[in-house]
Amino acid sequence: MKPRALQFFFFTKAVSLLFVAPLHASLSVGQIYALNFVDVDGHTLSTADGHISVVVLATTADSEKARAVGDRAPEYCLGNPSCRMITVVNFARKDILLGRRIATMLVRRRLNEEAKRLQPRYDAKKITRNARDDVFAVADFDGTVSSQLGGQPEATDFRVFVFGKDGELRKQWDNVPAADDLAAILK
Repeated sequence: MKPRALQFFFFTKAVSLLFVAPLHASLSVGQIYALNFVDVDGHTLSTADGHISVVVLATTADSEKARAVGDRAPEYCLGNPSCRMITVVNFARKDILLGRRIATMLVRRRLNEEAKRLQPRYDAKKITRNARDDVFAVADFDGTVSSQLGGQPEATDFRVFVFGKDGELRKQWDNVPAADDLAAILK
């Protein structure tokens, strides 16, 4: 090949790799991820701290999807100290205009509302704990948590991850999983 043809070949190869490469690195099922978060209540949470963790990555516009994931969690996870759901709210640039303090306050208020919705289910199962103690949310203002989950800091992708007690990624979805699928992976 002539030098000019070689340059063109390498240039087109490099350009094609840019378009074929994924926009964000995905996490791989079967790999262990010890991801650490601090929720809006100041709790330090980890995907490898002995809990089965359902982690939902959502924006403020995805609140109904996040709620649907929680509603589809199997009954045996309800009030079970070895299972938990963590919602990571990825605030888009426009949401930051609210200010971190106000946005965090709004996330806490939303958690309180969700706990009130959840409490009758606790009462029916005779779980004596306050449901609010089992509801977790992380406010991701700078994209740090989203990037740990394989996303772009400003991405608006809704994703659901299930991590085993040791942080092994068991499954991930790009939408709300079916209740049966979620139950099967949580066993």
